[in-house]
Amino acid sequence: MTLPAIHAVGIGKHFELGVSRQKYGLLRDALTAQARLLGERLRGRRPAAAEAETFWALRDVNFEIQPGEVVGIIGRNGAGKSTLLKILSRITEPNTGYVDVRGRVGSLLEVGTGFHPELTGRENIFLNGSILGMRRAEIARKFDEIVAFAEVEKFLDTPVKHYSSGMHMRLAFAVAAHLEPEILLVDEVLAVGDNSFQKKCLNKMEDVGQRGRTILFVSHSMPAITRLCPRTILLHDGQVLQDGPSHAVISTYLSSGLGTTAAREWPDLRHAPGDDVVRLRAVRIRDQAGQIADVVDIRQPVAVELEFEVFQSGYALWPHFTLYNDEGVFVLSAFDLDPEWHGRPRPAGRYLATAEIPGNLLAEGMMLIGPAMATIEPRRIFFYERDAVAFQVVDNVSGESSRGRYVGHIPGAVRPKLKWATRYSRNGHDLAGPAAAAALNGKGGQP
Repeated sequence: MTLPAIHAVGIGKHFELGVSRQKYGLLRDALTAQARLLGERLRGRRPAAAEAETFWALRDVNFEIQPGEVVGIIGRNGAGKSTLLKILSRITEPNTGYVDVRGRVGSLLEVGTGFHPELTGRENIFLNGSILGMRRAEIARKFDEIVAFAEVEKFLDTPVKHYSSGMHMRLAFAVAAHLEPEILLVDEVLAVGDNSFQKKCLNKMEDVGQRGRTILFVSHSMPAITRLCPRTILLHDGQVLQDGPSHAVISTYLSSGLGTTAAREWPDLRHAPGDDVVRLRAVRIRDQAGQIADVVDIRQPVAVELEFEVFQSGYALWPHFTLYNDEGVFVLSAFDLDPEWHGRPRPAGRYLATAEIPGNLLAEGMMLIGPAMATIEPRRIFFYERDAVAFQVVDNVSGESSRGRYVGHIPGAVRPKLKWATRYSRNGHDLAGPAAAAALNGKGGQP
């Protein structure tokens, strides 16, 4: 019988809120505090106790993960995902329950975790490898692959305190993935880095998983989860809400309002996606009537609305968005080709760009929108907010969509209602060539 790689039983973790820690002040501060306390007691008063509130980040979490499984962990911010990974990494201990972890663990929980800022990239590769329990010869054998993956050759002998956050992430991920621990814990590795690096990370994790290693992957990117993880655990308020096939769990997450919704706004621009040039204010999904809608009829058009604010004039900004379905399939990219603004520098101000996706194009299911902003020359990405909003496309059996009267499951990311024309001939003549072209022009043949 194969023992599980990870066995969690009744894990609970709580934190005390509202309790100030004792400060280490001067001697006179300590004497003054003691004198005040003595005075209160002489007057018959009891010192007020500090009010504390217990916050349970995790409560009664149970699961097993078998060797070689690749499991996603999803949930909204504050659901307990990162706390769970820290317990599995032995960074913190649970207050209740226990966890058995069998195998060498490699973790990538924060940018540059385990790096010494004064050491060079080269030295930190060997340091991290040693922390993971690798022998120096093993690290040396993988060294060139790590450096090539991280793309930090020019900065290899520079202290990592001078690295950008992207360089930190590339090197940290390269070390964790290439030194081949039996269990790899990854917390939102795609939050840092450009598109090419994100794709490289996904490909590497996919390769690690196919080699039979156990992976726990925390992410807000539903397409990444569905691509990598056959199984997903959904956390909500520190508890396991659902554990099962990724497609089913993600559908629960999105349709229950726990995750992405049809409208998302950033009223405080300081925390909005973007920078000092442009920031995203809101993304909304609207139905044919102009109402915000998380469910749309497959036959009706749906509008994607991007509201953004430009702070610095002179940039030929290019609003666009990506669309994935909940199985991780890339459906399309849509770029703002409005002739009034396409290729034209935009003055400072607020903008509302709307793109209409025609009816009878998308297949039924959950669709996720990732708004983005860029310039072409020079190439620069100001923001890309993956899976910012989502909506459900529903089909029916009225016969008016491409489904017709068929009631079974129809696979695919799109389901356009194509133009069909049929010709008939008793002897097979005139069914090709110009006659067929005439049929497509609406001139069908007669029996």
